[in-house]
Amino acid sequence: MRRPFVYISFLVMAACAVACKSHEAAKPAPVSVKPVVEDSGRTIRFPADSNTLSVFKTSVISKQNLDAAMVAPAHVAATVTGGGSQPLVLFEDPALSASYTAMLQNLVNIREKGGIILQKQSIIKQKNLELSRFKDLAEHGAGTGKDVADAQTDVISAETDLAVAKNELANEKTAILEHEARLKLAGFDPQALLQAPAGKVWVICDIPEIQVTRIKSGSNCVLQFGSYPGEKFTGIIEAIADVIDNTTRMVKLRIAVRNGSGRLRAGMFATVSFDVTEGNTISIPQTAIVTVQGKDFVFVKKDNGVFERRCIVSGAQINDRLIVYSGIQEGDAVVTQGAMQLKGISFGY
Repeated sequence: MRRPFVYISFLVMAACAVACKSHEAAKPAPVSVKPVVEDSGRTIRFPADSNTLSVFKTSVISKQNLDAAMVAPAHVAATVTGGGSQPLVLFEDPALSASYTAMLQNLVNIREKGGIILQKQSIIKQKNLELSRFKDLAEHGAGTGKDVADAQTDVISAETDLAVAKNELANEKTAILEHEARLKLAGFDPQALLQAPAGKVWVICDIPEIQVTRIKSGSNCVLQFGSYPGEKFTGIIEAIADVIDNTTRMVKLRIAVRNGSGRLRAGMFATVSFDVTEGNTISIPQTAIVTVQGKDFVFVKKDNGVFERRCIVSGAQINDRLIVYSGIQEGDAVVTQGAMQLKGISFGY
């Protein structure tokens, strides 16, 4: 009875061994997913059937218009009110009020000195005529040398007075330049202040220097004041300052707002919204860019699992996209997800 049992057990074990061997033979050989790096890391080549390729998401590049809203803090720096023949400009900063008042006095002095110079020039002309007459009389024996000498002294004295007046005028012009410079640094145009109509308000806004190219003089903006929640005011960007603050790297904008009702007052805080448009340009998501040693790179997907590294020149950022000036073109499939993994493979870290 034991021999048939042993024989059957042997057959069962043999069958199991055959089944296991056939199962092992059916397993596919493992596929290598290690990428091939070529051209000093500029080209990365993955096996065509590599599952790793699913990690990398791409976006096909095309030109498009980019619109965004930029918001910046601001404050009412000056208001123009009625009163007499000339409007009165009220500044938030007392130092600016002093500079503006001094500038007005300089202008008065310059006009007065100009009138004095005209008078002195007329006197010199008259003294020269008298000197010529006395010389003519002396040549014909009807005058004396003393008369000629006195006339020459009068001419020299008049010329000295003219030189003094011109020097005083130059000093006034130098002084006014100092006051005008202070007003300009604060964002004001001295000539615009002198010609400002009553009911006008100037709002000063600071923006980062990297955003200056996105703002255009003459364009509209929307202002909201903390004193009037929920209410919007329309302003016009009159000018962009020529000077960038060395410490904050900010640039001042001067915005004009109508204040016919007189509700806006110097010192009020506001928020300014700008509509920014970059039209018909190439842009990419910020996630597509990797930076190495101060240079920006992207990876462009080619056929058959090949990725190509490109050095680009980027510009301003609009929302979550960056403008690209060179390095890629329309139709390129740029990697927008997984760029950091390709950076590590490309640069070896």
